[in-house]
Amino acid sequence: MYETFYGLKENPFNVTPNPDYLYLGESHREALAQLLYGVREKKGFIVITGEVGTGKTTLLHYLLDKLDGNNHTKTAFLFNPKLTVNDFIQYILRDLGVRVQGQTKGEYLHHLHRYLLNAYRRDERVVLIVDEAQGLKSELLEEIRLLSNLETSRSKLLQIVLVGQPELDRILSQPEFRQLRQRINLRFQLSPLSFKETKEYIEKRLRIAGATEPIFTERAIKEIYRRSGGIPRLINILCDNALLNGFALDQKVVDEKSVREVSTDLHLNPQPRSISRWILLSIGVLITTIVLTFLFQTGILTSLYQEFYKGIYKMKEIFLHLTFNT
Repeated sequence: MYETFYGLKENPFNVTPNPDYLYLGESHREALAQLLYGVREKKGFIVITGEVGTGKTTLLHYLLDKLDGNNHTKTAFLFNPKLTVNDFIQYILRDLGVRVQGQTKGEYLHHLHRYLLNAYRRDERVVLIVDEAQGLKSELLEEIRLLSNLETSRSKLLQIVLVGQPELDRILSQPEFRQLRQRINLRFQLSPLSFKETKEYIEKRLRIAGATEPIFTERAIKEIYRRSGGIPRLINILCDNALLNGFALDQKVVDEKSVREVSTDLHLNPQPRSISRWILLSIGVLITTIVLTFLFQTGILTSLYQEFYKGIYKMKEIFLHLTFNT
């Protein structure tokens, strides 16, 4: 609707993954590096987690494009984990291009094992990627663990990538999944974009869509970051609505006020700034060190130390007195 008004050839902020608009922040690049390393080195189990809208599925599509372009890698991508065990194994076989024969789980597993062995002889890697893995039922997680037992004396026959929301970490931490947890070789948690990355993300998408001049003011981008917390999906939704609002008001440049208005309509409140736990720990250690140094230099710490031992000695005398007089 607003594309022509802003001189754009298409909507730059569609929420569906589009490889042309791919932007990888530092966290996404690290996650991709871990995924590629894990697959190439046949590390077995890999787990990637991230909050809703942080770009997990977009990252997976990019990974699939890179792996599918490699003749030595075959992939099965499961995006809906709400399956029975039999349906799950059937889906893997079909996605790998294996003709499904038989009707029992044992027959399906036999075909899968034979396919994996043939792939191994051809020096091919086979990767199973499960998106929305936090939705896997207990029996499916156990089945996935058992699939990781398919191996030769030298390497794993199947590389497994589980991708999901932070709930996945909590599920895997449960005692019943300790065997599966011990098989995880690589683990990574996606982080939201920083302010700098958010600015680059918005500018790149506008540029690819045909923008030749800035459309969002600097303060508008800061407000987008405050309201979205650096989560790409929320950035897209905010920018799309802000452009629509600007079009309705005949504004060629979207300002902070416009972003604030659509944020209110979308019930997107400013996101609290997250402080790393390591920074908090460092501050705590520094404060403790300063306090102890002050107490020591002023003699207060020594006095406290002496009074403490006087108290211990006094308690000892009382205890001995009571013992020998009873």
